[in-house]
Amino acid sequence: MLEGWKTYKLSEAFDIIGGGTPKTTFDEYWNGDIPWLSVVDFNNDQRTVLNTEKTITELGLQKSSTKILKKGQLIISARGTVGKLAQLGRDMAFNQSCYGLTGKDNVLKNDYGYYLLKHSVSNIQANAHGSVFDTITRNTFENIEIPIPEIQEQIDIASILSALDDKIELNLQMNKTLEEMAMALYKHWFVDFGPFQNGEFVDSELGMIPKGWEVKRLGEILKIKHGYAFKGESFTTDKNQNLLLTPGNFEMQGGIKFNWGKQKFYLGEFPSNYVLKKGNLIIALTDLTQSCDILGAPAIIPDEDYLYLHNQRLGLVIDLAPQFSNDFIYSLANTVPFRAYMKNTKTGSTVSHTSPSRIYEYKIALPIEGISEILKAQMEELNNLKFLNLSENKLLTQTRDTLLPKLISGEVRVKDIKQNIAQVL
Repeated sequence: MLEGWKTYKLSEAFDIIGGGTPKTTFDEYWNGDIPWLSVVDFNNDQRTVLNTEKTITELGLQKSSTKILKKGQLIISARGTVGKLAQLGRDMAFNQSCYGLTGKDNVLKNDYGYYLLKHSVSNIQANAHGSVFDTITRNTFENIEIPIPEIQEQIDIASILSALDDKIELNLQMNKTLEEMAMALYKHWFVDFGPFQNGEFVDSELGMIPKGWEVKRLGEILKIKHGYAFKGESFTTDKNQNLLLTPGNFEMQGGIKFNWGKQKFYLGEFPSNYVLKKGNLIIALTDLTQSCDILGAPAIIPDEDYLYLHNQRLGLVIDLAPQFSNDFIYSLANTVPFRAYMKNTKTGSTVSHTSPSRIYEYKIALPIEGISEILKAQMEELNNLKFLNLSENKLLTQTRDTLLPKLISGEVRVKDIKQNIAQVL
């Protein structure tokens, strides 16, 4: 044991706080000003959680067992997808499928506690139980011991790891802004017809459109290729294998998430023409559940660090007309009308499905030759900036994940790596 370090049970280092859910049959408990956390709000690799899908009222808080966690305190999922973790960026209530955690005075700082738990997740998951859903209880925290340094060293370690996470989250926010800019460009040109407002408009089956434009089916400008039915017996959790992309890897508003709880990797044989390339555009042809709304969501392959495998539940956009780009189709697929069309034309009673043929029938107004190329260049510039940020985030994430166990165990000390971290940042 290093000098100044002491072994604690997790239950000795943290105060553990239970959550709750106001009765859903009482409308007056919901849609208030108090954010209400569930695992869906922090089921990602981001340290800070700022927003929630649902909110409750003050009455809902008073009439239920939920409690308020303060900014800086921690939340961990305790049922189903066990071990998802975040630090609160603002005060929030939370549900009973999570535990709130806060470091005990003079034992543990919350900033360090976040990384301590992140390092301990596999151990926490190994101590989960349950016949239907994996579950952790207060006893789980009683059964796990871990060495913890003195407060000042906790502060120093957390400052190093936090700097890396802060840069990662800044890049993610920048990419969100870039996507919003691309969507604004698309809307300005193809929804509001902004550059053509001083010209003549004509009637069409989609309403008034600029003269010289025409209504076309998507099937006239692109084709979609189904993926391959990969064999279930060759799935693995080994992250060194090929990453099998499925609808579970899709964000609802487009893009890929790489930390989905049921992420699949593949070590079997497969046809080489089902490997996706950087810049490829894929579209979710199957939803996760009837109410999930991933159907029709787009994603662009960000790099070639993995062999990204093309699952049969995804469609790959091919044979796209040269005046358009994948960025253009990505923005189109994120519009409200397109996603509503996907929802209204879906099939399936348990899980929703669509098909390339249905996507082909979606109609859009397209401009005279030459205009689309202008927008294509602007969107590609924005997308290139996104790729740069994603590449930097991969380096930052690798650095953080390499340092985390070494700093938490004391194998590496802060004083020995400060200069190297400054170069990365």
